[in-house]
Amino acid sequence: MSEIPEEPFRLSVAVPVHNEESVLPEFLRRLVAVVDQIAGGPHEFVFVDDGSTDGTREILEAAARLDPRIVVVELSRNFGHQAALSAALDQVSGDATVVMDADLQDAPEAIWAFVSKFVDGYDVVYAQRTKRKEPWWLRACYKIFYRLISSLADVRLPLDAGDFGLMSRRVVRLIRSMPEHHRYLRGLRGWVGFRQIGIYVERDARHAGKSKYTSLRLFKLAFDGILAFSVAPIRAAAILGVIAIGFSGSYTVYSAWVRLVEHRSPQGFAAIITVVTFLSGVQLLFLGVIGEYVGRIFEEMKARPIYVVANLIRREPQDDVADRRSQRAEISGVR
Repeated sequence: MSEIPEEPFRLSVAVPVHNEESVLPEFLRRLVAVVDQIAGGPHEFVFVDDGSTDGTREILEAAARLDPRIVVVELSRNFGHQAALSAALDQVSGDATVVMDADLQDAPEAIWAFVSKFVDGYDVVYAQRTKRKEPWWLRACYKIFYRLISSLADVRLPLDAGDFGLMSRRVVRLIRSMPEHHRYLRGLRGWVGFRQIGIYVERDARHAGKSKYTSLRLFKLAFDGILAFSVAPIRAAAILGVIAIGFSGSYTVYSAWVRLVEHRSPQGFAAIITVVTFLSGVQLLFLGVIGEYVGRIFEEMKARPIYVVANLIRREPQDDVADRRSQRAEISGVR
């Protein structure tokens, strides 16, 4: 605890939630207990309710009535995890912001280590997950994906690092300025640059409830990450085209040799059909890939908002309210 700053320091915690009524009370208890021990303040907790249909909203509203540091952003519908994270980052005001989920797979107690590294001068401190408590096939998919996108991306993206981490005020400000719709925030965080460091954090099992990230949503997030930070899929189409031309030219030379020198017709009808159908499938596949890039351009050109806020609950601490009333009284007196 000696490494936590003693000078005035404000920490924000940004948390997107969706149908987490079974885990929220315990998450709030542990999170507040950790942040209360950090010097400075007043710290703040920004929760974004991403269109929950259970009692999540009521729990957050009750917590906000008891603790003025809690800010609740209620979206008009479910916009998705990355959009909800963006909504939270748009509301934070601290010197540094911790981004995390409410399922307690990422322990709030790790915030101490994040703040310690922030004090050492790092703008980004991210958690590198170890010892995941998930099915083997899901762990394998995560492992493959992080290594795949790390090798394909045009910027350095750390391995096994999710959204859980800390960002300085200037990093948050830069991410806010990026208007793209298909967001991959851990990639944007890496793109920004500055001093970054990873901390190994053990990944726990969910405290309660079920994961909202289905296999389809995980695949979509992975696809968004690859397409947002790499043009390798399009380059792969060009490379495969060159290879196909090479094979085609070789087969043409072979056919001419057999016909002109050996005076017989070249064989291989089955091989030709196989090659034609294979290349047709490859062409359709890469047309789809190109279509994904074009579709993303179309989405960006429409310039629709990333999310829509239905309600915002932000209570001011009494000291701040008194100060503002005093300022208004002074101004009116001068006039």
